[in-house]
Amino acid sequence: MSASVARRPGTADAVVLGLSAIVGAGVFGVWGPATAAAGVWLPLAVVVAGVAALCVAAAGADVALAHPGGCAVGGSTLLWPGAARLAGVAYLLGRAAAAATAATVFGSYVLPDRPLAAAVGVLVVVTGLALGGVTCSARSAWTLVGGVGIVLLVVVLVGLVAAGGDEPELPAATAPLVPVGPASAGAPGVLTAAGLLFFAYAGFARLFPLGPELRDPRRTQRRVVGLTLGVAALGYLAVAVALLAGLGVESLATAPAPLVALVDSGGAPALGVLVRVGAAVACGSVLLGVLAGWSRTTVTMARRGELPRGLGRSGARGTSWRADLLGGAVAVAVAAVAGPVGALVVAACALLVHYALVGLAAVVLPAEHRTWPGGVFAAGAVLCVLLALLMPLRGLAVTLAALSVLWVLATLHARRAASRQD
Repeated sequence: MSASVARRPGTADAVVLGLSAIVGAGVFGVWGPATAAAGVWLPLAVVVAGVAALCVAAAGADVALAHPGGCAVGGSTLLWPGAARLAGVAYLLGRAAAAATAATVFGSYVLPDRPLAAAVGVLVVVTGLALGGVTCSARSAWTLVGGVGIVLLVVVLVGLVAAGGDEPELPAATAPLVPVGPASAGAPGVLTAAGLLFFAYAGFARLFPLGPELRDPRRTQRRVVGLTLGVAALGYLAVAVALLAGLGVESLATAPAPLVALVDSGGAPALGVLVRVGAAVACGSVLLGVLAGWSRTTVTMARRGELPRGLGRSGARGTSWRADLLGGAVAVAVAAVAGPVGALVVAACALLVHYALVGLAAVVLPAEHRTWPGGVFAAGAVLCVLLALLMPLRGLAVTLAALSVLWVLATLHARRAASRQD
């Protein structure tokens, strides 16, 4: 860990930094609800989610490259103010729910008897690290990706070796939000699962601020985005196939910690410890990045007058400690109220709304600033809208209600700030 990336990242460093933000809570915790929706078609859902993620990652990378400062800055320039504000509050809601999801996944692997206590504990620790200005360096990213890669390789091998055996009986932590079995294996179920699995890719936002730092950004950025999402998709496909082969649809759909369940069912308790450690480290690292993204967007919106100005001020250490504290507190509240599956649904739905608007912003980006075809951005925006609309109804309703309230509050605050300046 260090306060910043010490040198200009090359292609390999940028890809690993992106992967370190992607392979976290999603790969350890999203499989149960996604399998409940897609059934045996889970691998297809992984591919659909990967295509959507690639399209909007390309859009966000081009917007951030044309408007240094990130999508929050570029979106406010390219979209009309109301849409840019919606993109901002959707990102904040999605990031808060993503932090809650990562924390609850941490709890389900590390302290399954008291997952909420573990979730709150890790949120407090990571918020403290964020207040101290700790971020992930290229060196620590290489270590993280290598370690998690070993854990996932172990899971894949165990799952393939166990293929064809009797389906293990596992206790269900919660009833799935969507039906399990043949009735859920049609196109709507696959797309619902793809929407949930989109969350597992959403760490690609870590690539956006790297764009201007790359050598020859316009040429290199496209390669970095494609390699990062391609490697992530291949890894997720392998894990999905292994989990289905080793656990079966019914057990996988209700397992609160599916990777540990797979290894334990194979009679390898020592490997179960390895998986738990890997999950803890990956979730903790991703939490740090998620809260940093929350803080950056909060500061940007505060300086635009859409949030209280105090949230945009930096402390003595140069960190936006008010935004960091607020992000940690909101994540704790979401984890306590929504639980692991509810937080996952809200996170995925809110981030899909945000990236649909990012795709729209990229569509109106002047052609000379694009490194990808405009059709890629449009396809990403349409896919995100479709996947969001097919999310579990209760989670979709909660997300839309929360976004409406947050948008109205931000709009009123922006108008009040503008009237004071006049």
